[in-house]
Amino acid sequence: MQLQRKDILGLQDMTADEIGLILDTAISHKEILSRPVKKVPILRGKSICTLFYENSTRTRTSFELAAKIMSADTTSISVAGSAVNKGESFKDTLLTLEAMGIDLFVIRHSASGSSHFASQTVKSCVVNAGDGTHEHPTQGLLDMLTMVENKERLDGLKVVIVGDIMHSRVARSNIWGLSRMGAQVRVCGPSTLLPAEIDKLPVQKHTNLDEALEGADVVNILRIQLERMDRGFFPSVREYCRLFGINKQRLRKCADDVLVMHPGPMNRGIEIAPDVADGEFAVITDQVTNGVAVRMALLYLLLGGGSTNVASA
Repeated sequence: MQLQRKDILGLQDMTADEIGLILDTAISHKEILSRPVKKVPILRGKSICTLFYENSTRTRTSFELAAKIMSADTTSISVAGSAVNKGESFKDTLLTLEAMGIDLFVIRHSASGSSHFASQTVKSCVVNAGDGTHEHPTQGLLDMLTMVENKERLDGLKVVIVGDIMHSRVARSNIWGLSRMGAQVRVCGPSTLLPAEIDKLPVQKHTNLDEALEGADVVNILRIQLERMDRGFFPSVREYCRLFGINKQRLRKCADDVLVMHPGPMNRGIEIAPDVADGEFAVITDQVTNGVAVRMALLYLLLGGGSTNVASA
């Protein structure tokens, strides 16, 4: 089976078969990361551009590393050092770079829908690396891969997403992807940080964390995004930590083998206690490794044509 699409814009419109294909491909690619020489020629001659209008460490670096491992040529564009500061539009930037021979764009932008606009503007492939508060599909995929590795399934898992749901594109991609794969998704946070459309999403909503955590198999903790908040959504950081911070005592309400996840960067001592972040249930560094594997899989499926035997490359 091949991925029958030019772009990866979100998980909302992705089928269970497509998600399964991506996860299976990522598992096969992850083996490459354990080799002494982490280099395969699968995408030799392909050109990939990371175009980031927002700051990033994990996503940007993992995409670039994934491309280099697969022998693609990479170009990195940040707004601070580009013609955008001279007034060049998003559309013209895309068309200019495509004219230089870019085969695939990885785009992060503060405007929701920006990746969809890009996909309609260029003939090259587009991967959404986060668009406003809309979606972050590769984060959703790497989170699911981490769950599959540890739980050996997604169907029937009780997954709790805790924190700033309103501003979180990670939450939306997790909700769409997990629900499509048969997981039971619960979201929990202050009522002021639950989006108005939450009742239209395939989730159970909670404002009481202890209730939400009852019997949970996975707890995915979101960062408090103070940079996206233009008004007071909760009384104080201390109050948020008291009501919604994940600590060892609260984890006792979960399943005995609960997974603790966080997309990073973490605000230690606010949404997650340090001893939980570094504790036995945390798989946060595994998520980072799986991020490289998922992004390798997507580059391969979009540009490699599914014709190369990854295992023997």
